Amino acid sequence: MSNFYIDVIQQDPRFNSVDRIADPMLLEPVTRLAVQNIVQAAAGLGLPVMIFETYRSQARQESLFEQGKTQLKTVGVHGYGLAADLVRVVNGQPTWAVDYTFLGPLAREYGMISGVDWGEPGVHHSFIDPDHVQRITVAQQDSLFAGNWYPDDGGDNGAV
Repeated sequence: MSNFYIDVIQQDPRFNSVDRIADPMLLEPVTRLAVQNIVQAAAGLGLPVMIFETYRSQARQESLFEQGKTQLKTVGVHGYGLAADLVRVVNGQPTWAVDYTFLGPLAREYGMISGVDWGEPGVHHSFIDPDHVQRITVAQQDSLFAGNWYPDDGGDNGAV
């Protein structure tokens, strides 16, 4: 079965890179368009954001874990071109020391899921990733990680 992960991501020379990658071309096309729309919409609200990270390799994830920069040792949806971290820009620099509540509604508007509510507004979540957006639901992740399913370019994402 052919898909963006197999055809593009696995073939990219950065597949095992430990470097941060912010290349939107490593986002699956539907995801890429949604992320670009979110960036534009945020700018329109006077809240400039930048694409800080798109694809993340397992090697990078392990490195971040060992440095204590993440709670997750195994790469998640970033490793499949289906997630991005969008960071606020203040005085020309990325910053995390701002309010990210605007990102949840924008993510929903463009068919994405925010790391604030993981597609379940009103439900308490123990893990919050305020600058993160992803195309698929948490429930779909096991099938993705097992290699049994990958969203198609027709919008098959199950997002709410």
